[in-house]
Parts: sequence; structure tokens; C-alpha cells
Amino acid sequence: MLRRITVSLLVFILAGMQVLAQHIPSPKEHFGFAIGDDYMLANYTQSEAYFKKIAALSNRVKMEFTGKTSEGRDMHLIIISSPDNLAKIDTYKEISRKLARAEMTEAEAKELSLAGKPVVWIDGGLHSTEVVATHQLFETFYQLVSRNDPENLRILDEVVILLFHCNPDGQELVSNWYMQQQDPLKRNKNTPVLYHKYVGHDNNRDFYMNNLIETTIISRLQYIDWNPQIIYNHHQSAPAGAVVAGPPYRDPFNYVLDPLLMTGIDGVASAMINRLNLEKKPGYTRLSGSVFSTWWNGGLRTTPYYHNSIGILTEIIGDPTPSSVPLITERLIPNNGTPNPVTPQAWNFKRSIDYSVSLNYAILDYASRFGDELLFNMYAMGRNSIERGNSDYWPLKPSYVAKIESTYKADKAANKVQTEELEQSARYASRDNIPASYFDKVFSDPELRDPRGYIIPANQADFPSAVQFVNALIKSGILIHKATSDFTVAGKSYPAGSYVVKTAQAFRPHVLDMFEPQDHPNDFAYPGGPPIRPYDAAGWTLAYQFGIDFDRIQDAFDGPFEAIPYGQIQTPPAQTVAKSSAGFLLSSEVNNAFVAVNNLLAAGINVSRIQETYNGAPAGSFYVPANGLPILQKAADTLGIKPIPVDRKPGNLTAIKPRRIALFDNYGGSMPSGWVRWMLEQYHFDNFSLIFPQEIDNGGLIDKYDIILFIGGGIPPVSASGGAGMRGGRGPNLEDIPEKYHHMVGNITVDKSIPQLRAFVEAGGTLFTVGSSTALAYHLGLPVKNALVEVDDDGRERPLRGEQYYAPGSIHQVFADTTDPAGWGMPEIVNVMSSNSPVFRLDQDAKNQGIKPLAWYGDSNPLLSGWIWGADYLKNGITAFTASVGKGTFYAFGPEITFRAQPHGTFKWLFNQLYATK
Repeated sequence: MLRRITVSLLVFILAGMQVLAQHIPSPKEHFGFAIGDDYMLANYTQSEAYFKKIAALSNRVKMEFTGKTSEGRDMHLIIISSPDNLAKIDTYKEISRKLARAEMTEAEAKELSLAGKPVVWIDGGLHSTEVVATHQLFETFYQLVSRNDPENLRILDEVVILLFHCNPDGQELVSNWYMQQQDPLKRNKNTPVLYHKYVGHDNNRDFYMNNLIETTIISRLQYIDWNPQIIYNHHQSAPAGAVVAGPPYRDPFNYVLDPLLMTGIDGVASAMINRLNLEKKPGYTRLSGSVFSTWWNGGLRTTPYYHNSIGILTEIIGDPTPSSVPLITERLIPNNGTPNPVTPQAWNFKRSIDYSVSLNYAILDYASRFGDELLFNMYAMGRNSIERGNSDYWPLKPSYVAKIESTYKADKAANKVQTEELEQSARYASRDNIPASYFDKVFSDPELRDPRGYIIPANQADFPSAVQFVNALIKSGILIHKATSDFTVAGKSYPAGSYVVKTAQAFRPHVLDMFEPQDHPNDFAYPGGPPIRPYDAAGWTLAYQFGIDFDRIQDAFDGPFEAIPYGQIQTPPAQTVAKSSAGFLLSSEVNNAFVAVNNLLAAGINVSRIQETYNGAPAGSFYVPANGLPILQKAADTLGIKPIPVDRKPGNLTAIKPRRIALFDNYGGSMPSGWVRWMLEQYHFDNFSLIFPQEIDNGGLIDKYDIILFIGGGIPPVSASGGAGMRGGRGPNLEDIPEKYHHMVGNITVDKSIPQLRAFVEAGGTLFTVGSSTALAYHLGLPVKNALVEVDDDGRERPLRGEQYYAPGSIHQVFADTTDPAGWGMPEIVNVMSSNSPVFRLDQDAKNQGIKPLAWYGDSNPLLSGWIWGADYLKNGITAFTASVGKGTFYAFGPEITFRAQPHGTFKWLFNQLYATK
């Protein structure tokens, strides 16, 4: 302790000498206003310049370029610590990485934890309209670099701090939009487009998929390069009547997580709320005071949990336009959720910045005091994961506990419970305890153990998609092995090139989460009461969403496996294309075939689809004439597709061409639409345009488009039984926005828009709807009804109450018609992402009116991953159908078949409709 005090004092003296020699410009000196001034925002161009200016002046800062954003701006990692630490920064980085991977003895880990420095990540700007979260980053940066008080110097000496701006594009857009108004009272953040080029708010829903450029950069920094012990993700806004919502978080707790992680969150959380209380900053709410839990994976705050990092999220009030704390009476009485309530009052931007900086310093102070503990605990969690992956392990999951209860209840009803078991159980409690033997029946069942690993065979139909799945894991820091030769495990043979993912690794929770079903508990406000909505999804198993083939291996296994270096992205194996004068077939089962076909069509090569199985290729496969060989060979080299040479041209071909695609969007941007825009670009469907309500209302759609896509929104809702529609909400006043955005304003309406959409489809167009936009079926008067209704005593249909039926974001299993062109290339049983999604029943004369089911539920519970309450209501319900309307076609897909560009197994339901026949 004396040595630490002496060193800190010396650092303090040296820093004092340094500050006399150089001046660190304040934000006000650089921006022309202080961070937190009312009605003032900085854009990214200004902010990046400030970071660079200070980095050039200060020996406490190292700035590293990390990559380009979706719009081409530079992203930077800002490393802050003492000059001595920065001189050895690669050593501290390596120590953090080694401890995170936990591939060492406990003694070695103890030694490294004492030699290392804890790494703390603090970010801002992910959601760009949350401007407190963005601007606190600049004030924190300045204070860390300029302050010379003992606390700041101790933090710099004991901690490696990583500051990161998550969304430069969004800050540039939002700040410029806000500041464009000369009158401060007219300033607003109602931007016309999403604050991420493609997905807006959903940029915080991509952290296990790693689709986006920015997500991939952040995942690389967090899970491959640095492995921070604490990751602090700033957001806003707080629940009404509070100033800030933060940790600890409410249940449910995901059972795959290490308990040491949860108590680690508690330690950091205590430091945060204690500092605010000490500084007389009330209004912190936690636990049941907010909606955030530790169940979901996929966010910048939550995915760290599955990598043994303490993920912290706060949501704070505040805006450059002054606001106020409202009166919410239930928050005024102190309780464990809100121990120090805030009273109603005026609130300005600077107070929120001050709170945020205090919270940052609380975490940094905690890390400086308990750094070796944070480092070692990360190792301990990783080591626990490795040991569990190397042994027989049964997770304490809700369905297993329910199995104990149901088995005991059934045995008791059948008088199968032994008398001595009941007597022994009764000795330990006054109530009717379940005998311990029932625990053993479940938690000794070898079939219920967690697996030792997974094998992804290289000989599956769509192996390129399996490689994309593997890359999602690799981007998240998962250790993957690849077979160097053929091998056999558990009596099954696998080819060389197959991928192996073992669970005996530090990030085992993430591995399990990507392969195993999520078993969400039944979660109700009170017995018999309404369900408590999960924070985001209840189930998301990525392997299920991809629809890939994989085998779950429960016993220890090995083979000719070579470890892939961490972070090394895989490409599908290149294929050699044999020459054929008669042409080639591309399987409709392979998603990458659509990329190749679009490249061929763009080059002027004729492409057709076969109507039935031919030469081993399933119906819907693409026929490419011999002159397409150069493009096919390039696709085989890079996309992993396997062109099948034919000795003669198939019969019964349908020539195709790209459809003229309109993708619905709205003022402010649609996230589901944005994800599809991203998908269309990735798969080279270049012939698309965005369409807004005004253009629809103006008519003449059939002259410009062949298909209009409504993905998850836009169509006004209807009554439970498919009755009259309602108008949409209001948009901005045209006089308040530049003229170039006027065409975006408006809503789909029953009186103007629906008749034009009807005219489009009746004239031969195609309407393609997903999710809530399938309500268009009711507006068009199709003979379908909502299956999720009940009939009251007066004979009226009403939506089912949550106590009867509730199905938040989860993965369901449905049956598909693979003979219809809409389902070409699909399997007969499909995993779909459903989030209280529409389900239909067909009227008796539906078939006579040209309605055909494309996907439907069976007789049993369709849940694969997540949560359903009242699954019986889904029995035999229709989840997708097609209908003839005049000369055109209408498609309705209730499930979210393009959900955040994750469910590769259902992409073909969209892609198949994007070609017209010649």
C-alpha cells in the first residue's frame, strides 16, 4: 500500500509539472460551447477533430484507427492510461486476452492478474438521437486527459480505459439536423432517415450475428483483441419519474451465465449508485424499477455476459432542448428499486452530462481499486466454462425443473411414490416436499446433459450458409476447429472441411446460446395475471435461424481437428466447375446461388428455373447456359456454390429476369425495411427502389414496379376479425423540413393508398407482405381471418388476452409447401422467427378463390426456442399463404422471415419472388 501511495504521489507531481508545459484545450475552446450547453450539439466531424487534437498533445492518449463505417467515416479506438501504461499497452492487452481465454493454471492466472491492468470499455453514440450518451464521451475524454487530482491520476495509473464512438454516421446526421434550425426553439431530432444507414436502433440488436460493419469492428475489439473486464454501454432515456436506470437488472437471469458474472455486476452497480448518492444526485432506478434483464443475447451490453465480461447499461434522461422530470407518484416512495427518488423539476442537458461522467468515474474508480480481482474473476469464469465443457453437466433450466414437478405430480396421482420417500421428504419440511430422487431422475439422465461440442458437416446442402454461421461465431471470439481429413464420431462419418465447435472453452455460454434452445421461464406479473414482456426476444438460437445441419455430441470426442486462429474469417471451399456445352444447374437450396444468378443476369446471361427435380437438383434450381461459365467459375471460387454440369438442356424451363422491386419505407426510416435493403445489396438484387406513401397514393404503380415489399409495417391495422382499417399517425409538417424530404412524408391510408395497391395487384403486380403488414389481406377482402381470436357471448371476435396466448420473439417450427414456386429450395419443416406474429385460418371457400397455404403449424407445440403461453391456439393455423388477386398475386408471411437479416433458413421465401418470367 505504501509503495502504491508513493508511486501515485510521484505520478501526481510529474503530471503537475507536465500540465505547466502543455495546455489541453477544453471542449468549449474547441467546439465553441461547453458540453451540456442547452440547444447545442457537436457533430462527428467536429468531435473526431477534437479527439485527434488532444491525442496529438497528450501522452495519456493513444488513438487507433479501427475501420470505416457504413457511410465511409473513420472509427477510432481511444486508449487512455498513464504514460507508463501506454508504453506497455501491448503487454496489458495480451494479459487481458490470456486471462479471458483461461487456457492456463490458476497459479499462472493469479500472477497475471497482479501484473495486469483491468480494461474498461466506455462507449457512446450507438443510438444517435440519444445525445447524452454521445456527448458524455467527449466530456469524459477531456476530464480523463486534463485532470490531475489524486483520483484521476490513480485511475490512469491502475486502469486501461477504452473510449469508443459506436456510430459516427448517426452523430453527423442527428447533430447537423438539430443545429440546422437558426431558432433554438425549433431544433429537433426528427431526422428523415434512420441514424444508421440501414437499421437505425437495431444496430444494438446485431451483436451475435455481426452483420454490420460497425458491429463487426466492435466485436473484434471486445472479444478478440482486448477482452475488457467491464463494458459500459450508455443509452437513454430513463423510465418516467427517474433520472437514470441502471444495474443490477431484473429477472429472468439466463441460466447459461456464470453466477460470478451476476455478482460482478452487483459490485459495479453498488459503486455506481453509491457515487450518485454521495454526490447528492438522486433518481437512480434498478431491478424492477426498469425493464432491463439479463436474459437476452444480442446487444452491446448483453453479449458481453456470454463472454464473461461485466456488461453495464444505463438509460438516462436529458436533451439539449430543456425538459423536466415528470411527477410519477409510484416512484416517489423509496424502495429497493429506487432508493433515492428524484422529485419533479426542470432538467437541462448539463445535469445529464454530469450524471454520466459521475457514473463513468464510479466504474473507473471501482476498477482501479479491484483491478486484480476483475482480471482474475474473468479467468475464473472462463475456467469454469472449460471445466463444464469437459464434464457431464446438467443446466438448471426451467423445463428441467418443470419435468421434476410434472413427473412427481403424475406419480403421486398414480400412487407410484414410495411411502418411505414421502416420509423422508416430510422430515425436512412441514409441506409436501418432492423427494430428492426426482431430482436425480432428471439431473442424472444422460440424454439431458449439455453437449461436449457440435459438428457442422461439410457435405450439407447449403454449406456456404453454414460457413456464414461459423463466421458469426468467429467474429464473436469463439474458438472453432476444422477437420483436416475425414473422421468418424459416435458412429457417424464426416468429411474433411467440417467444422467443430467444442464447448470446453471460455466463452462456452455464447456457444451454447448459439446452438441450444433458449428455455424462457413462464413469467407473469402474478399468478393468473398478464405476462411480463421480455426485454427484446425470448429465444433466438442462431443455428436454428440459419436452418443448418449440425450434430450435438454429448460425449468427449476428438479427431483430425485443426484450431482456426481467433478471428480468422472463413470462406466456403472453392469448387472446380467441369466444362459442359449443355450448361449447368445451380441448386435452389443454396442461398449464395441467388448471388450468382443476379451476377449472371446483370451480365446479360440468360437464366431459367427448372420446374421439377433434374439431374440431382431440386425443383426451382437455376439453369445456366454454357456461356455463363466464366461467371460461374468466379462464383464457385468465392461463394462456394457447386454448379452441376448437365449433358443436355433440361426441359420444362421458365426463363427469368429481375423484377422491378419497390421496398416500402416511411419518413424517419423503417428498421425492418432497412434490414431487407441491406439483404438485397448483399445478395445483389440491385433492381430495387424505396417507395413512400405519397407515391403509392399517386397511382400508376404497375408502370414502374413488378413487386412491392411491405416488411413488418406500413399497412394500417384492422379489427380482430379483419374489419375496417385505421389511419396511420401524423408525420412532420412540411414547412419544418427541407423540400427534398417532402416526398417521404405520409402514411398508408384506407381511402387513398389501399385502392391504389388493389389496382396494382389486379393489373398483374405482386404484393409481398411480412408480419403486421399482412393486414393488407383484410383490406383486400381476402377470405382469411385472424386465428388468434375468441368469440364473446355476443358472437363478436376479440383478440386473445395475454393470459390466454402470448408468444414473444421465439423460434417456431412450421410445415412448408416446397412444391409451390414460393417455397422452392426450402425444406418441408422450417424454423421461423415469430414474435406474436399473425396466424390465419381460411374461410371454407378460400381454395375456390385461389388461396393456397404456403406454411402452417401442426398439431403439437411448435416452440423450438424461447417462450409460448397457450400454444394450443396455434394448432393447424396458417402462417403463410398466397392468393390470386385479379391478374396479380398476394403473399402473406406472418413470421418474421427476414428478422434482422438473421434467419438465413427463410430468406428463400423472399428471394424466390424477386424474379419475373420472361
